[in-house]
Amino acid sequence: MILSFQRVNDVMFWEMIELTENLMYGGLGLIILLVLVLPFTLKKVEQNLEPFLFVMGLLSVLISQQMTIGLLRKALEEPIMITAAVLGFGIIFKVFKDKIKGLIQSIQHHVPARLLMFLIVVILGLMSSIITAIIAALLLVEIVNIFTLNRKSEVALVIISCFAIGLGAALTPIGEPLATIVISKLHADFWYLFRNFGGYIIPAIIVLGLFAAFAIRENEDPLSLKSLQEEESYKEVILRAFKIYLFVMALTFLGTGLKPLIDRFVLGLPSQILYWINMISAILDNATLAAAEISDKMTLEQIMAILLGLLISGGMLIPGNIPNIIAASKLNIQSKEWARLGVPVGLVIMVLFYILIFYIV
Repeated sequence: MILSFQRVNDVMFWEMIELTENLMYGGLGLIILLVLVLPFTLKKVEQNLEPFLFVMGLLSVLISQQMTIGLLRKALEEPIMITAAVLGFGIIFKVFKDKIKGLIQSIQHHVPARLLMFLIVVILGLMSSIITAIIAALLLVEIVNIFTLNRKSEVALVIISCFAIGLGAALTPIGEPLATIVISKLHADFWYLFRNFGGYIIPAIIVLGLFAAFAIRENEDPLSLKSLQEEESYKEVILRAFKIYLFVMALTFLGTGLKPLIDRFVLGLPSQILYWINMISAILDNATLAAAEISDKMTLEQIMAILLGLLISGGMLIPGNIPNIIAASKLNIQSKEWARLGVPVGLVIMVLFYILIFYIV
């Protein structure tokens, strides 16, 4: 009788544990759904994306019981370098705005428009592996801010360039945190990523440059909306830097908070499925996903599937990559505007690389 009662208690205990876990996974799944849907359906959320993501990130770590002093310290410290770079370059560009504007306009007058669009995408994409994705994005923003482009062309140039920057930055561990984490986890040398992935990434950047060259047109009217904009104040420079800080902090919370869901349902999947599952990188920090998924016991094909899936999908939506966040914040690009081009471009690249990785190479 006592043993029977003990068994009932044990069963009830494990059922309670299972129910708690299921509720946690359900809550985390709901957060992913809200992050994917609300910025496109509610204008209030779209206009306040940074605080919205912060709240979602905070909820995710509370639901998954991942909130610790260490995580809080990491969330407070992680955005500091990025925010400092955004603030510092914002002030530098403001102080030297006339000289920079004169230089860019001089180049603009001497270089054909199509060639110029191509060069912007390709040079920033390749240079991001040396100057970092953050600085490449800041340069992109200032270049675009001076050009006389209509709104559609401006958004297109930014999105295509951010795809190129996100890809190019992964060629060396200097470029972005994802590359640093991959090199560390594989115990690889400095040129490992360039050696194994350069043959895929560099042609992709060139193709993106060609796409920009033929898809984007300069505004025929010299008195465009861009040239009539008021000059940005120091207050706006500081506010933008604060928004970037909040954004990066939110992504830190989201990446940690959703980790149990990733560990339970994503890790261990075949590389072909993992490639597509990693489209979640469109709303999560790809460095966090890389840290969870990459192992030195994997084959090169598996590493390639994970890495390229993360890098490509990171360009699809604004939260997917730091360059996207910087550019969208500075140029007031809304979630719908970004997704309208970012999602189809990302899907096309994903399909092409999928065929290349799993059926051709």
